[in-house]
Amino acid sequence: MLHARLIFERQWLHVALLAALLAGMWLVTRYHGVNTGQYWGVTTPFWLWFAIGIAITHQVYVWFCWRTQLHASWLTRMFGKLGFPLYAVGFSVLGIMRVAAVFMVALSNQGTLPGNATALQILALILLLPALYLFYSVKRYFGFRRAFGIDHFDNRYRPMPFERRGIFRFTSNGMYIYGFLLLWVPALWWTSLAALCVAAFNHLYIWVHYHATEVPDMKRIYGEMPKQV
Repeated sequence: MLHARLIFERQWLHVALLAALLAGMWLVTRYHGVNTGQYWGVTTPFWLWFAIGIAITHQVYVWFCWRTQLHASWLTRMFGKLGFPLYAVGFSVLGIMRVAAVFMVALSNQGTLPGNATALQILALILLLPALYLFYSVKRYFGFRRAFGIDHFDNRYRPMPFERRGIFRFTSNGMYIYGFLLLWVPALWWTSLAALCVAAFNHLYIWVHYHATEVPDMKRIYGEMPKQV
Protein backbone atom coordinates (compact mmCIF):
# COMPACT_ATOMS: atom_id res chain seq x y z
CA MET A 1 0.00 0.00 0.00
CA LEU A 2 2.89 2.36 0.75
CA HIS A 3 4.35 1.87 -2.73
CA ALA A 4 0.96 2.47 -4.36
CA ARG A 5 0.47 5.69 -2.40
CA LEU A 6 3.89 6.97 -3.45
CA ILE A 7 3.50 5.87 -7.07
CA PHE A 8 0.22 7.76 -7.36
CA GLU A 9 1.38 10.78 -5.34
CA ARG A 10 -0.14 14.00 -6.79
CA GLN A 11 -1.58 12.16 -9.78
CA TRP A 12 -4.99 13.54 -8.82
CA LEU A 13 -3.52 16.85 -9.98
CA HIS A 14 -2.36 15.25 -13.22
CA VAL A 15 -5.84 13.86 -13.94
CA ALA A 16 -7.65 17.07 -13.01
CA LEU A 17 -5.45 19.36 -15.10
CA LEU A 18 -5.41 16.94 -18.03
CA ALA A 19 -9.21 16.88 -17.98
CA ALA A 20 -9.25 20.68 -18.10
CA LEU A 21 -6.80 20.74 -21.01
CA LEU A 22 -8.79 18.15 -22.94
CA ALA A 23 -11.96 20.14 -22.38
CA GLY A 24 -10.19 23.20 -23.74
CA MET A 25 -9.00 21.27 -26.80
CA TRP A 26 -12.51 19.98 -27.44
CA LEU A 27 -13.80 23.56 -27.37
CA VAL A 28 -11.20 24.85 -29.84
CA THR A 29 -11.88 22.00 -32.25
CA ARG A 30 -15.41 23.37 -32.64
CA TYR A 31 -13.82 26.18 -34.65
CA HIS A 32 -13.96 25.45 -38.38
CA GLY A 33 -10.38 26.49 -39.13
CA VAL A 34 -9.00 23.88 -36.75
CA ASN A 35 -10.75 21.04 -38.55
CA THR A 36 -9.94 21.85 -42.16
CA GLY A 37 -7.44 20.05 -44.37
CA GLN A 38 -5.96 16.60 -44.71
CA TYR A 39 -2.58 14.94 -45.20
CA TRP A 40 -1.89 11.52 -46.71
CA GLY A 41 -5.64 11.20 -47.12
CA VAL A 42 -6.18 11.55 -43.37
CA THR A 43 -8.19 14.47 -41.99
CA THR A 44 -6.86 17.10 -39.61
CA PRO A 45 -9.11 16.08 -36.67
CA PHE A 46 -7.55 12.60 -36.75
CA TRP A 47 -4.00 13.99 -36.77
CA LEU A 48 -4.89 16.45 -34.00
CA TRP A 49 -6.29 13.85 -31.61
CA PHE A 50 -3.53 11.43 -32.55
CA ALA A 51 -0.99 14.08 -31.52
CA ILE A 52 -2.86 14.66 -28.24
CA GLY A 53 -3.00 10.91 -27.60
CA ILE A 54 0.75 10.51 -28.18
CA ALA A 55 1.49 13.38 -25.77
CA ILE A 56 -0.65 11.78 -23.07
CA THR A 57 0.85 8.33 -23.68
CA HIS A 58 4.36 9.77 -23.45
CA GLN A 59 3.80 11.50 -20.14
CA VAL A 60 1.85 8.64 -18.56
CA TYR A 61 4.64 6.30 -19.67
CA VAL A 62 7.27 8.49 -18.00
CA TRP A 63 5.22 8.78 -14.79
CA PHE A 64 4.68 5.02 -14.62
CA CYS A 65 8.32 4.12 -15.29
CA TRP A 66 9.76 6.80 -13.00
CA ARG A 67 7.50 6.10 -10.07
CA THR A 68 7.52 2.30 -10.21
CA GLN A 69 11.31 2.37 -10.45
CA LEU A 70 11.85 5.04 -7.79
CA HIS A 71 9.59 3.47 -5.19
CA ALA A 72 9.64 -0.23 -6.09
CA SER A 73 12.67 -0.74 -8.41
CA TRP A 74 10.22 -2.49 -10.70
CA LEU A 75 12.06 -2.07 -14.01
CA THR A 76 15.47 -3.11 -12.71
CA ARG A 77 13.99 -6.05 -10.82
CA MET A 78 12.22 -7.17 -14.01
CA PHE A 79 14.98 -6.48 -16.55
CA GLY A 80 18.17 -5.99 -14.54
CA LYS A 81 20.73 -3.74 -16.24
CA LEU A 82 18.45 -3.47 -19.26
CA GLY A 83 15.83 -1.63 -17.20
CA PHE A 84 17.00 1.87 -18.03
CA PRO A 85 17.96 1.21 -21.69
CA LEU A 86 14.55 -0.34 -22.37
CA TYR A 87 12.80 2.58 -20.70
CA ALA A 88 14.98 5.04 -22.66
CA VAL A 89 14.05 3.38 -25.98
CA GLY A 90 10.37 3.75 -25.16
CA PHE A 91 10.91 7.35 -24.08
CA SER A 92 12.75 8.16 -27.31
CA VAL A 93 10.24 6.51 -29.62
CA LEU A 94 7.30 8.27 -27.97
CA GLY A 95 9.20 11.57 -27.87
CA ILE A 96 9.99 11.42 -31.58
CA MET A 97 6.39 10.48 -32.36
CA ARG A 98 5.22 13.40 -30.23
CA VAL A 99 7.19 15.87 -32.32
CA ALA A 100 6.39 14.17 -35.63
CA ALA A 101 2.66 14.23 -34.85
CA VAL A 102 2.71 18.02 -34.53
CA PHE A 103 4.37 18.25 -37.95
CA MET A 104 1.61 16.05 -39.38
CA VAL A 105 -1.05 18.33 -37.94
CA ALA A 106 0.71 21.39 -39.36
CA LEU A 107 1.01 19.86 -42.82
CA SER A 108 -2.63 18.78 -42.79
CA ASN A 109 -3.95 22.14 -41.61
CA GLN A 110 -1.51 24.58 -43.23
CA GLY A 111 -2.62 28.04 -44.22
CA THR A 112 -5.30 28.41 -41.54
CA LEU A 113 -3.50 30.69 -39.09
CA PRO A 114 -4.31 34.38 -39.63
CA GLY A 115 -1.42 36.77 -40.10
CA ASN A 116 1.46 37.48 -42.42
CA ALA A 117 3.00 34.15 -43.43
CA THR A 118 6.52 35.56 -43.74
CA ALA A 119 6.37 37.15 -40.30
CA LEU A 120 5.13 33.89 -38.80
CA GLN A 121 7.94 31.94 -40.44
CA ILE A 122 10.50 34.42 -39.09
CA LEU A 123 8.99 33.93 -35.64
CA ALA A 124 9.28 30.17 -36.12
CA LEU A 125 13.02 30.53 -36.80
CA ILE A 126 13.43 32.77 -33.76
CA LEU A 127 11.76 30.17 -31.52
CA LEU A 128 13.88 27.43 -33.04
CA LEU A 129 17.12 29.03 -31.83
CA PRO A 130 16.62 28.62 -28.05
CA ALA A 131 15.22 25.12 -28.63
CA LEU A 132 18.41 24.14 -30.49
CA TYR A 133 20.57 25.75 -27.79
CA LEU A 134 18.67 23.72 -25.21
CA PHE A 135 19.46 20.44 -26.97
CA TYR A 136 23.08 21.51 -27.42
CA SER A 137 23.31 22.30 -23.70
CA VAL A 138 21.77 18.96 -22.79
CA LYS A 139 24.25 17.08 -24.99
CA ARG A 140 27.31 19.00 -23.83
CA TYR A 141 26.62 19.66 -20.16
CA PHE A 142 23.63 17.75 -18.84
CA GLY A 143 23.61 14.47 -20.73
CA PHE A 144 20.66 12.74 -22.29
CA ARG A 145 20.73 10.00 -19.66
CA ARG A 146 20.02 12.57 -16.98
CA ALA A 147 17.40 14.19 -19.20
CA PHE A 148 15.66 10.82 -19.49
CA GLY A 149 15.64 10.39 -15.71
CA ILE A 150 18.59 8.12 -14.95
CA ASP A 151 18.54 9.43 -11.36
CA HIS A 152 15.40 7.32 -10.81
CA PHE A 153 17.44 4.22 -11.72
CA ASP A 154 21.03 4.82 -10.62
CA ASN A 155 21.95 6.20 -7.19
CA ARG A 156 25.35 7.34 -8.50
CA TYR A 157 23.70 10.25 -10.29
CA ARG A 158 21.96 11.58 -7.20
CA PRO A 159 24.93 13.42 -5.59
CA MET A 160 25.52 15.35 -8.83
CA PRO A 161 24.81 19.09 -8.53
CA PHE A 162 22.12 20.84 -10.51
CA GLU A 163 23.48 21.96 -13.88
CA ARG A 164 24.22 25.69 -14.24
CA ARG A 165 26.03 25.81 -17.58
CA GLY A 166 24.76 26.47 -21.08
CA ILE A 167 21.09 27.39 -21.21
CA PHE A 168 20.75 26.23 -17.62
CA ARG A 169 22.49 29.45 -16.56
CA PHE A 170 19.20 31.20 -17.20
CA THR A 171 16.74 28.69 -15.78
CA SER A 172 16.72 25.26 -14.19
CA ASN A 173 13.68 24.41 -16.32
CA GLY A 174 15.30 24.76 -19.72
CA MET A 175 13.73 21.51 -20.93
CA TYR A 176 10.19 22.69 -20.41
CA ILE A 177 10.59 26.39 -21.16
CA TYR A 178 12.81 26.20 -24.24
CA GLY A 179 12.73 22.59 -25.44
CA PHE A 180 9.00 22.66 -26.12
CA LEU A 181 9.36 25.75 -28.29
CA LEU A 182 10.32 23.23 -30.96
CA LEU A 183 6.67 22.20 -31.21
CA TRP A 184 5.59 25.74 -32.04
CA VAL A 185 7.90 25.85 -35.05
CA PRO A 186 5.86 23.70 -37.49
CA ALA A 187 2.64 25.47 -36.47
CA LEU A 188 4.12 28.87 -37.32
CA TRP A 189 6.10 27.75 -40.37
CA TRP A 190 3.08 26.18 -42.06
CA THR A 191 0.68 28.73 -40.49
CA SER A 192 -1.51 26.03 -38.98
CA LEU A 193 -4.12 26.93 -36.38
CA ALA A 194 -4.65 23.30 -35.40
CA ALA A 195 -0.92 22.71 -34.90
CA LEU A 196 -0.72 25.90 -32.83
CA CYS A 197 -3.44 24.52 -30.54
CA VAL A 198 -1.59 21.19 -30.28
CA ALA A 199 1.69 22.97 -29.50
CA ALA A 200 -0.04 24.98 -26.77
CA PHE A 201 -1.55 21.78 -25.33
CA ASN A 202 1.88 20.11 -25.26
CA HIS A 203 3.58 23.09 -23.66
CA LEU A 204 0.93 23.39 -20.96
CA TYR A 205 0.73 19.65 -20.38
CA ILE A 206 4.46 19.26 -19.76
CA TRP A 207 4.06 21.64 -16.81
CA VAL A 208 1.40 19.29 -15.46
CA HIS A 209 4.07 16.58 -15.52
CA TYR A 210 6.48 18.93 -13.78
CA HIS A 211 4.20 19.80 -10.88
CA ALA A 212 2.44 16.45 -10.51
CA THR A 213 5.37 14.08 -11.06
CA GLU A 214 8.78 15.70 -11.27
CA VAL A 215 8.58 18.05 -8.29
CA PRO A 216 7.67 15.28 -5.80
CA ASP A 217 10.29 12.98 -7.33
CA MET A 218 13.09 15.55 -7.17
CA LYS A 219 12.29 16.34 -3.56
CA ARG A 220 12.55 12.65 -2.69
CA ILE A 221 15.71 12.09 -4.72
CA TYR A 222 17.61 15.30 -3.92
CA GLY A 223 15.78 16.62 -0.87
CA GLU A 224 15.35 19.98 -2.59
CA MET A 225 14.43 21.76 -5.80
CA PRO A 226 16.80 23.96 -7.82
CA LYS A 227 16.53 27.59 -6.75
CA GLN A 228 16.05 28.85 -10.33
CA VAL A 229 12.68 27.82 -11.74
